[in-house]
Amino acid sequence: MLLNRKGSGARWRVRPDGPDKVTGKLAYLTDMTNPDMLIGRVLRSPHPHARIKAIRTDQAAALDGVHAVITHKDVPGLNRYGIAHPDQPVLCEEFVRYVGDAVAAVAAESAEIAEQALKLIEVDYELLTIVDDAEFALTGDAPQLHPQGNLLHRKTFSRGEVNAAFEQCAHVVEETYYTPRQMHTYMETEGGLFIFGEDGRLTVYAPTQHGFMDRMQLSRILAIPQSEIRIVSSPIGGSFGGKDELNVQPYGALLARVTNRPVKFHNSRWESVRAGLKRHPMKISMKTGVDGNGRLIAHQVRIIADTGPYATLGAEVLNFAVEHVIGPYRYEHVDVDGYSVFTNNGMSGEFRGFGGNQAIFALEGQFDRLAEKLGMDPWELRLLNMRKPDDPGPFDQPIAQTEGAKQVSAAMTASSLWQERGKHLGAEDEHAEPWIRTGVGAAFTMHGAGLGFGIPDPGAGKLVLASDGKIEAVFSYEEFGQGLIATLEQMLVEQFGFASEDIRIVIGDSDAVMDGGSTTASRATSMMWKSLQNLRPLFEEAVLTKASAIVELPAGQLRFGEGGIYAIEQGSDAHAAERLMTYRELAVAIGEPVTCTTQFHFPTSTTDLVGAHFLYTYSAVAVKVEVNQLTGRIRVLHQYHAVAAGPVINPQGFLGQIEGGSSMALGFALTEDAVMSEGQYVTKNLDTYLVPTIAEHRGTIDVHPIEDLPQEDNHGPRGIGEVGSVTLAPAIAAAIYDAVGIRVTKLPVDPEILLAASVDQLLEKAVSGE
Repeated sequence: MLLNRKGSGARWRVRPDGPDKVTGKLAYLTDMTNPDMLIGRVLRSPHPHARIKAIRTDQAAALDGVHAVITHKDVPGLNRYGIAHPDQPVLCEEFVRYVGDAVAAVAAESAEIAEQALKLIEVDYELLTIVDDAEFALTGDAPQLHPQGNLLHRKTFSRGEVNAAFEQCAHVVEETYYTPRQMHTYMETEGGLFIFGEDGRLTVYAPTQHGFMDRMQLSRILAIPQSEIRIVSSPIGGSFGGKDELNVQPYGALLARVTNRPVKFHNSRWESVRAGLKRHPMKISMKTGVDGNGRLIAHQVRIIADTGPYATLGAEVLNFAVEHVIGPYRYEHVDVDGYSVFTNNGMSGEFRGFGGNQAIFALEGQFDRLAEKLGMDPWELRLLNMRKPDDPGPFDQPIAQTEGAKQVSAAMTASSLWQERGKHLGAEDEHAEPWIRTGVGAAFTMHGAGLGFGIPDPGAGKLVLASDGKIEAVFSYEEFGQGLIATLEQMLVEQFGFASEDIRIVIGDSDAVMDGGSTTASRATSMMWKSLQNLRPLFEEAVLTKASAIVELPAGQLRFGEGGIYAIEQGSDAHAAERLMTYRELAVAIGEPVTCTTQFHFPTSTTDLVGAHFLYTYSAVAVKVEVNQLTGRIRVLHQYHAVAAGPVINPQGFLGQIEGGSSMALGFALTEDAVMSEGQYVTKNLDTYLVPTIAEHRGTIDVHPIEDLPQEDNHGPRGIGEVGSVTLAPAIAAAIYDAVGIRVTKLPVDPEILLAASVDQLLEKAVSGE
């Protein structure tokens, strides 16, 4: 089965939330209003690093229409937040460490009054030395940004004796790779509505990827029990990891409590840029050696990740990067040393791919360079060193064994796109302009799913025959555009036999759902699938047993079907039975809801290495690019993605995830970089931050899902929310080399570098008389 927008594939359905989204009818959480609401705003530091000498709020508080001005003195509980490491001040007390740090917050009758109030707050700053380089931050000359120093986390992994092994290598490639600070650029910026009810409970309507984690953090900040907080967190207008952490929630909650009025926040794009999370910029230095036949012998890596001023999930991102710079290959000797470093640059944090994008760009670049030294086909070199199905994972940990690596490799190398390598023709044919060159490149990955060993990763779900006869599927996962609702509906229809009209999906409300963990790390589909596998026998027994007493047939002779309960027919046409009763009739007859629940943990490896994964999605990607040698600009003409992720639940969703991920990867590779200078953003809005549009996606994207899993594998579909984004950049780099013979080491690709190199090549040819 090949999926693309030409309509190939099977089981295409209307996405449940699709019509409301494309017509603009859907109300997002930041669209919500309340007739009694106030508008909230945050005063953020203009300086990347300074000491706060004094904060004066009297003038702002006296402004007509202002209902509250708060500082750190008004935080009743813990004045810190952070999913894994609560080190970021809600409101800064003594120091500001980046230009998004919050110093004060106001609630006013209108946005205009709130903005005026911010201007009236006086803050005395003592400017401090700016630490804007992660490597400098690790030296003894750098100011220490935190009491524990400038190192958030160090992650290492080693095996064998690398230095001695390099002496045995026939060929060694040593290179340094640089990746950019990428923005999530979701359509809906951070915001929400915060209401304290008459019962004293706080209701938070704000986008997030983990409502229960938000509830826990807000309870610490407000010093109230979690039971007094309700989080409503879907639908979300995009996230990609950027709304996994608290953003405006602490300020909305605090101001609503102080004023006893609803408070609304909605960040401007600039506010989102300066305060929001970004992809970790990384410098990855690699030294890799092979014997004369191309067999890997030694691999040495040093990673420097700029995590910005506070932790969020910087340590966890580094762990993932360390695992994936080892990747799907086998080495005798390995030494990886990674550092996640505090600076006064913008906040880095969780982002689609979670450190894998940076790692795989560097790793796959090494293989292309080694193949050139060996005079070997780059894919043959990969096949020679690829892990076998029964090999352990990158950290030598046990993993779920599949044929995924072999399958995606075979599919990619058999593709018509891969056969075009080396032609170097223009975009259309050999008559194209002589300055247009095309090239084909490819890359490979195994991408870990779930949070990894040693990190709480709960799964949970609930099925309910509700009093009105609806089948409620209840999960804590969030719909932020990835198609979760459509996928869940598809599973319920196919596994249980329900009709779409029978189902009511309940998500994103901490009062209604169980804590099944975050909607991150390519885990939601896997967790929902496993939940339904666990729930199906329980729900069938609970509901059909009650139905059997009513219709006076044994439960074993009954089944679920579209609209109600059916008798199982014997013979060839087992589904031709007459419906015995509707779900509504059954619910009324029972007189109370029927509820079944499941709780479990995402599968992890038997290891003691924190972050090591057990389940992997495999992908091989080939791309064809066009290089304009007059401008240095790159255009991607064709993409082919072979993805081994187990059963395809929702073909539309599968294709959409790979296409969406590849769009973000296109920006990562070619155009996107949130440039900073001395701790200040140079890129402040989308007029200078270049996000790929539909114009950049004029080429074909073919997706080849490989659904086979070993018979004994009971883990179901693997996540594909990230794998479409992690491998495209190195494939583009390889295609550029195939087109014009220029190696890329820094992303996004700089057209001026390609242009200068092309000019040098043309001059060399002119001098040589070619």
